[in-house]
Amino acid sequence: MDLDFDVVDLPETDHVASGDEAPDFTRPLVNEEYWADASLSDLTAEGPVLLVFYTMDGAFPATYIWNEIRDREWGERFDAQVVGVSISDPYAHKQLIEERGIDHDLFSDPGNGVAEAYGIENPLDGMTGVSEPRPAVFLVDEDRTVEYAWVAEQWPDFPDYDAVEDALASH
Repeated sequence: MDLDFDVVDLPETDHVASGDEAPDFTRPLVNEEYWADASLSDLTAEGPVLLVFYTMDGAFPATYIWNEIRDREWGERFDAQVVGVSISDPYAHKQLIEERGIDHDLFSDPGNGVAEAYGIENPLDGMTGVSEPRPAVFLVDEDRTVEYAWVAEQWPDFPDYDAVEDALASH
């Protein structure tokens, strides 16, 4: 498959960084069976959480990111709950979970408020008032302290999966 797209430098951002407190939020959390409102603090009360921000479900970066996470078996290999966040609605999330065989829950944030709170919103060219999160990964501990942060500087850009695994292994 030949993908034809331009790499675009994203503007600098003042995003949440290692050592910062991760902003708490409540949004619908979707799994293969149902969805219900949940907060980040609900999840961190159970242990560390790896928040994976990604583009909308139908975009190719979402497929690449979730295929890589599945293939690396992060949910089985590490003591952290892996959770996605995107602007897609719960129905699109359920479809992505089914089509991609995702074993992780996905937060639905159609208004992109969570990405804004984390400083990683990405306004979409040619779509006034529409934004999505830029790809980003935050490892958040039980006290909601960010232990690891990676934020895309270009579109498309993908996490350094080995560096994320190092952070997960050192937790």
